[in-house]
Amino acid sequence: MRTIDWDSKKNNIIMIDQTLLPGDYKIIECGTIESLCEAIKSLRVRGAPALGAAGGFGVALAAYRSNASTLDALMDELDKAGKNITSTRPTAVNLSWGVKRVMGVTEDANNIKEVKMFSLEEAKAIADEDVEKNRELGGYGAALLEDGDTVMTHCNAGRLACVDWGTALGVIRSAREEGKDIKVIACETRPLNQGSRITAWELMEDKIPVTLITDSMSGHVMRKGMVDKVIVGADRITQDAVFNKIGTYTHSVIAKEHGIPFYVAAPVSTFDFEHLEDEIEIELRKPDELKYFGNRQIAPLDVEVYNPAFDATPMEYVGAVITENGVFYPPFLIDEVRI
Repeated sequence: MRTIDWDSKKNNIIMIDQTLLPGDYKIIECGTIESLCEAIKSLRVRGAPALGAAGGFGVALAAYRSNASTLDALMDELDKAGKNITSTRPTAVNLSWGVKRVMGVTEDANNIKEVKMFSLEEAKAIADEDVEKNRELGGYGAALLEDGDTVMTHCNAGRLACVDWGTALGVIRSAREEGKDIKVIACETRPLNQGSRITAWELMEDKIPVTLITDSMSGHVMRKGMVDKVIVGADRITQDAVFNKIGTYTHSVIAKEHGIPFYVAAPVSTFDFEHLEDEIEIELRKPDELKYFGNRQIAPLDVEVYNPAFDATPMEYVGAVITENGVFYPPFLIDEVRI
């Protein structure tokens, strides 16, 4: 199934619980805004494009669960629900983008029935478009890969980070579809190991050759000539920087030092040209993510912890940004991207 979708029989959101992978593949339901917010915070659903769909479906869910008797009361409830959803992950721009897009179409509704209909139709459109755009993005990115390339990636920017297909891994899938022999080196992506738990699992499911390394090995493998290209996803792209999973900046610096192309794959919805790097709040995660590995304590409980979920990679380290509208080479303007 898709990473996230709508159950039309129960009018619930359904999703793959990514916290259980690779051990268990389980579909869970979110029938309330509270359960959706918990799923987003706990990373049961994650990845910028998937969060865009989650934001859209969240507004529709709020409409379907409302007992409001007037249109104004319903719109107030949707506004509150949208703010609650958006607050769960402040760095990833797609989440707020999905909420805003669906909220926008409800403004044309004349009654409660139309609010429900319009919101769900738009949320489903976001999901469908994500798959189409990732396919288009993958095609553009595949042209940057040569037969025999080994691509290093960080975190998970595959189909589980999207509704389907993927961004960074979508490029690899598209290149493989074209008959190119592409191998992958996946960084484990501490502290939550999205690379080892999810990326490695995805690629092995698709029978794409993958080698898992620790994050701190990236410099070693690049210096040894084991990497031809680096492709990562993004949670937000401002005019001056790319925000992605913590550790991305380090890989970009090492790649530049060794003359290895560093590419970012992301849909246009991930772009935020209204802000600059210094204006973006980087989400801080719980200290226990570093103090424990699973249920096992691996650090003193009273040690001070700094645990940002993302870092910012300046555009000077980015070779190109791959989108559904083509490949763009920094510096570029907003009008060029939104063609």
